[in-house]
Amino acid sequence: MIDYILLEKYSKDINVLFVEDDEFIRKETKELLEDIFQKNITIAVDGKDGFEKYMNYYNENKKYFDLVITDIKMPNMDGIELTKLIYNQHENQSLIVLSAHNESEYLMQLINLGISQFILKPIDFDNFVEVIYKVSKDIYLDDKSAQSDILENPMLKLSKSLTWDKQNKQLLNNEELVKLTKKEYLLFDLLLKVPEKTCTNEEILSYLWQDDDDKSPDITNLKNIISRLRKKVPELRIENIYSLGYRINTLP
Repeated sequence: MIDYILLEKYSKDINVLFVEDDEFIRKETKELLEDIFQKNITIAVDGKDGFEKYMNYYNENKKYFDLVITDIKMPNMDGIELTKLIYNQHENQSLIVLSAHNESEYLMQLINLGISQFILKPIDFDNFVEVIYKVSKDIYLDDKSAQSDILENPMLKLSKSLTWDKQNKQLLNNEELVKLTKKEYLLFDLLLKVPEKTCTNEEILSYLWQDDDDKSPDITNLKNIISRLRKKVPELRIENIYSLGYRINTLP
C-alpha cells in the first residue's frame, strides 16, 4: 500500500517533462501528475517538441529534468527516438514510458535502451501511483545520497598531490589552488560528479558549451582543452575511452 505522506515528500521537488500527443490522455494524465508533483510539470505534444523543451530546460536551469514521462507512438518523433536523444545527453535520466497493450513490439527496443519503468494505457490509477512512487523515491534517495557524500567526503583524491574539493569545486595541487579556465572547470565538474564515470563526447560537448549559443563545437575543440589541461596538470589521470568519451581516474 502506498504511503501518500512519503509520496508527497519524495515528489515535491521533482520537475517533470510529460510528452503525449493524444489531447484527451494528455489532459487526463496532466491532472494526475499535477496532484503528485505540485505543478512542476512541463508538457510537450510530441517527441520533437519534447526534446526541444528538454534542452531548453537544461539551458535555462543548468540541469536536466528529474523525470521524463513519454508516450511511444507520436508524430514528428516517436518515444523511442526521443529516448535515444535524451540518453545521448544524459545517460542516467529517469524515464517512464506510457505504453498501450498493442505496442508490445516496441517494448524490447525500449528495454534494450535501458527503460525499466512502464505505465500501461488506459491508465490504471493504482499502477500509475505505484510506479510514480517507486521512481520518485529513487530520485529522492539518489539526490540525498549525493548531498550526503559531498558533506561526508568533500575531498576527492585524484593523485598523490591532486585533490578535487567537491564542496567548493576547486582543484588543489599540494593544497595550492590550480587556476582553471571556465571550460576546464566545467570539465572537472561534469566528470567528477560521479567519480570514475565515463561521460560521452556528446554529453561533454553539450555541458562545456552550454552557454555558447553561437558556436557549434566538435570533438577537436574538446581534445584541445584536454591536451592543454594535461600539460597544465601532468599528474591528472584523464582517460580517453575509445570512441565513447572520457573519465577521470581517482585514487582508492
